Amino acid sequence: MLDKKIIENVLCAALGKGGDFAEIFVEDKYSSSIKLVGGLIENNISGRDYGVGIRIIDKLNCIYAFTNDSTEENLIKVAKEAASALQGASIDLKLNFMKSNVTNYNPIKIMPSSIEKKEKVDLMKKGYEAAKNYDSVISQVAVNYLDEEQNVLIANTEGLMGEDKRVRTRFTVGSVASKDGEMQQGFYGPGASMGFELFNKINVEEVGKEASRIAKTMAYAEHCPSGVMPVIMDNEFGGVLFHEACGHSLEAAFISKGTSVFTDKLGELVASPLLTAIDDGTIPNEWGTTNIDDEGTPTKRNLLIENGVLKSYLIDKLNGRRMNMESTGSGRRQSYKFAPTSRMNNTYIANGESNFDEIISSTENGLYAKKLGGGSVNPATGDFNFAVMEGYLIKNGKILKPVRGATLIGNGLKVLELIDMVGNDLSLGQGMCGADSGTVPAGLGQPPLRVKSLTVGGRKGDE
Repeated sequence: MLDKKIIENVLCAALGKGGDFAEIFVEDKYSSSIKLVGGLIENNISGRDYGVGIRIIDKLNCIYAFTNDSTEENLIKVAKEAASALQGASIDLKLNFMKSNVTNYNPIKIMPSSIEKKEKVDLMKKGYEAAKNYDSVISQVAVNYLDEEQNVLIANTEGLMGEDKRVRTRFTVGSVASKDGEMQQGFYGPGASMGFELFNKINVEEVGKEASRIAKTMAYAEHCPSGVMPVIMDNEFGGVLFHEACGHSLEAAFISKGTSVFTDKLGELVASPLLTAIDDGTIPNEWGTTNIDDEGTPTKRNLLIENGVLKSYLIDKLNGRRMNMESTGSGRRQSYKFAPTSRMNNTYIANGESNFDEIISSTENGLYAKKLGGGSVNPATGDFNFAVMEGYLIKNGKILKPVRGATLIGNGLKVLELIDMVGNDLSLGQGMCGADSGTVPAGLGQPPLRVKSLTVGGRKGDE
């Protein structure tokens, strides 16, 4: 992607005014995005984004610059301009790049770029028809298709040089159900770090029906009562609560600055002994999997919490310096326009020993949150609130009826302590996670689990 000699010259220029580390990140990305609304193509966008990011670290400070002009003359100019912020002397740099041998966790069978757009649109129309015809209450359906091929090269003054090809494909359906002047939404969006063979794994008609099933169920649901009660969160996208309420607080970007509830808690019991949590960037073809992170470090399986005890954080190079700890392969960025920082890859709660029926039947009264929606969290305090996309009341150990408008309100650290049952049916979902280094694909999940006491926002007086 760039000649080795050019890379050497640029890195030398980057340390021309001091600094003790420099890195170059080269990205060449091809993407295709199609949106179908009301049975008609609304957007059909494809393109290429190419650029180079240059990072200089001086002890615990970072300077970052980027450009889409990759000529040697311009790259050296950009590197020198970035370095001008430093006041030190130039370093006599001798580089001997070593390409690391990395495992390919994401074998690709069918490159999406080899498939005609007509075939992609035909799949979208099948998903649309299945969603729209699910029930007369469905008033609107939007279908999105996305594929991308991201080629990256990362080299730094430690002698590292790594390359990776990331191919991802995703298919999403959003349905709207209208009843009595009110609208409810349903969404389902499977994706993977794989090519067009994704569609040998998923059925687009089933994806469409699932989105509409959620929308219809919520359209006919009663309002959720408010109060403090046991909450059962289902597998797959139920994992968004751990991802948001706890996962971000385990990132070194917060830990290194002392702004996380988990700062200085390694080795301490921070959760129920039933809970084990993992971030794994090596799960084959999973949405958040890469062979190397965006700093060139091989990704790995990071055990975060084991039987309730905090074992590790998610660490990138710069924040690792601040903490005097090694990178965990967690440095990620959206593109060459962003400096990397610590981020999650595929974060999940591991299987426990209970099955779903046991969890439901042992809950006298409570809320079953089958699918969670969006929410917000404060990493410094762990306080969160999340909307429930699909929820059901539990009465006398049985799922009674669907309810809508539920919100889960609590504290991430407290929730971990209050988990008293963990299921044995782990499943992962796919999402996009936003933070300081942009928006990146992130896998998340869990088996079904129960929080024995959680505040549920809803309507007072509803039963």
